[in-house]
Amino acid sequence: MTSSASGTIHPRERLLNIAGKLFYANGIHTVGVEQLVREAGVTRATFYRHFGGKEGLVIAYLQERDARVKRSVEAILRAHRGRDALLEIVAMIADSILRPEFRGCGFLNAAAEYPDPRHHVRRCVAEHRDWFRGVLRDVARDAGHPDPDRAARALMVLRDGAMAAGYLDDQHEVARTLREAAESILDA
Repeated sequence: MTSSASGTIHPRERLLNIAGKLFYANGIHTVGVEQLVREAGVTRATFYRHFGGKEGLVIAYLQERDARVKRSVEAILRAHRGRDALLEIVAMIADSILRPEFRGCGFLNAAAEYPDPRHHVRRCVAEHRDWFRGVLRDVARDAGHPDPDRAARALMVLRDGAMAAGYLDDQHEVARTLREAAESILDA
């Protein structure tokens, strides 16, 4: 986070933090600019100067989520290879499902609110998903899977299902099933 000399969080970061919490908890379209500026303690002018509008903030919110996931995955890949790396990525997903505030995948939630695949938000979601699928493919290949593309597609579907089921069903059961299913894909 960027801080000013006085130690307070920079207005742009405050807006991103508040947007992240509100968008994830309530949905993007239900959160208005007035609520964002009020809860971030900034003016509308500050909001528009940093993001140009709500869509700019939505894109920044998704880019921030993307960067967090990438940092986590990169840390896993520095420490693990092959099967171990894949199981650690699955464990990362399972751990996210077990968080008390878990409300599904922020990317899938955003995609559900923006149905046009050509929209900037949907393109941002697609870029993240393409990257993640590529990571899964590379790790499956390193694990010696005979068809890493197919494994990556199956793992992506499994991940998406776990993100939805983790919000709707027993989180512990979903996390356990996710791990078991990922192992089955690796052992195929």
